[in-house]
Amino acid sequence: MDLIILIGSGAVGKMTVGQELMKITDFRLFHNHMMIEPVIEIMGRFDGALVSKLREDIFDAFMKTEYQGMIFTFMWAFDMPSDWEYIRNVAAKFEATGGTVYYVELIADREVRIERNKTENILLNKASKRDLAASEGRMLREETKYRLVSHEGEIPFANYIRIDNTNLEPDVVAKQIKEAFELPSKGMAELENRVFLEEVREDELGYLHAMQVESFMPLYEKYKDECSPALESLERVRARFLQEGRTYYFILKDGARVGGINIGYRDINGKKVYVISPLFILPKYQNQGIGFVTIQKVFAMYPDADQWWLDTIKQEKGNCHLYEKCGFVRTGEERVINERMTLIEYER
Repeated sequence: MDLIILIGSGAVGKMTVGQELMKITDFRLFHNHMMIEPVIEIMGRFDGALVSKLREDIFDAFMKTEYQGMIFTFMWAFDMPSDWEYIRNVAAKFEATGGTVYYVELIADREVRIERNKTENILLNKASKRDLAASEGRMLREETKYRLVSHEGEIPFANYIRIDNTNLEPDVVAKQIKEAFELPSKGMAELENRVFLEEVREDELGYLHAMQVESFMPLYEKYKDECSPALESLERVRARFLQEGRTYYFILKDGARVGGINIGYRDINGKKVYVISPLFILPKYQNQGIGFVTIQKVFAMYPDADQWWLDTIKQEKGNCHLYEKCGFVRTGEERVINERMTLIEYER
């Protein structure tokens, strides 16, 4: 698990640059005020020890996810040995996983930072800064009480860059960081952390059936195939649900039901064969990578599988590409349904 530490004085743009960097990489943003604001709101005052404890819990939980890494913002007082020790301890956590730690120091003129301290984005995400006079006063106090800009050559770490973002837009700075450290572009990790499978209960079959009909109806209208899942009755779905060795799952994204999948099990000559039939995503959630992530999660749920089977419509190139991307190969078996449509078999 990798870590990007964004360092800099108050209102230099750490959070905003982090937001932009999160858009173009598989790193999630954990900015300093994400723990500060809840503590102030609940406790009625800042409690540094509690903020630190909550940060540690977030670090530990996050390192169990599938993301490439975290963007962490920190106002580092370079004249405080305790801050050096804290940064080293945080870095060690991520390095212990085999990850790389990157250090980005942002600097900007005071006048620019004072103006940034009043921006809508700052005030939206940092409630404690909405008293503008007090917020500006704290910022000026911090930079006179502590040294918040490093000396030339002071930071000894290999993966370190310093950017003067006085006159740079946050998205430009984010791209500079991505290019400087050759960070990979955004992948599937974020979606993997938002998509889950939930086993369907019998009393939920009516809802599942309605989703199946809605998902397959566009294909039925296109191919007019009488074997379409769009035409299946609720009784047929219930019979499949009750069949031994068959399990239905809702596909959830951000807690909402966006599709469904049925997994069947067969023992064929001592081989454990699993069958996907059907798999569907509601039309408004299609072409978002949910099907791919769902199949990967199913593979992980059934690690004992010797083989996987499914079939799909030969004329639907997008579906064929999805299954081939997941490692399925065509068996050569084809079944002509009508003059418009042919079913082809895949196995993995």
